[in-house]
Amino acid sequence: MVVYPEIHLFGGADLAPDANGWLADAAEPLDGPRVAALAEIAAAHRIWLVPGSLPERAGDAIFNTAVVLAPDGRLVASYRKVFPWRPFESWTPGADWVTFDVPEIGRFGLSICFDSWFPESTRQLSWLGADIVLNLVKTVGDDRAQEIVLAQANAIVNQLYFLSVNAAGPVGAGGSVYVDPDGRVIAECTGAAPAVTFVPIDPDRVRDVREHGTVGLSRLAHQMWPGDAPIHLPAYGGSLTPQRRTDDAAPTPGLPGVPRSGDAPTGGG
Repeated sequence: MVVYPEIHLFGGADLAPDANGWLADAAEPLDGPRVAALAEIAAAHRIWLVPGSLPERAGDAIFNTAVVLAPDGRLVASYRKVFPWRPFESWTPGADWVTFDVPEIGRFGLSICFDSWFPESTRQLSWLGADIVLNLVKTVGDDRAQEIVLAQANAIVNQLYFLSVNAAGPVGAGGSVYVDPDGRVIAECTGAAPAVTFVPIDPDRVRDVREHGTVGLSRLAHQMWPGDAPIHLPAYGGSLTPQRRTDDAAPTPGLPGVPRSGDAPTGGG
């Protein structure tokens, strides 16, 4: 699988007086020629391709959309960024969380940049059965240091791989970081220089951490037991119950306690 950062193919926005307007002009529907050309690249090289995110036009709306192309060129997933970096980005917010499966590896969840600052984002992907979250990023400023902490936190509290791929210089701040389900940094890019990083994924590691606990201790997937009282979540107008978690998502085969889902400006978030 080859993965690129947020808005990777759209460097022209970096020099535009109005980056939001430039990106809106560059937007295409997902059934347009841009995605078709990317599909040909994925099929020609027999790779899973995540070419960064793209400006997607859908009617009058412009979304920041991550796409995933399979080795046969099929568009298998698309995700619209739920949390644009406001007030600086004018993207229309998405409303749905997206996962996709890679045989013999696991379930991937898609996340774009500022999404990582909202714990609800990665938690929903985890509850939809994600083993690995791809966080596509274009951060240019000093807050990359905070995002590296958030990458580890997202991995730890959801016991999954969190792979945060940030744009390199001269515009991006670099500092891509790849975190395992225990929260350990398994690979990183220091500095802003362009780099290619190879990140091995062990599909059994997620199962082991969720079953036996972070560093063999905290078993988050087994926290709620049948018969526990509901935990009220007034911020969401609802509550968290063992029954809801059981009913809404069936366990992933081989992963005890892990549910699955059913069948800008140029900087910042």
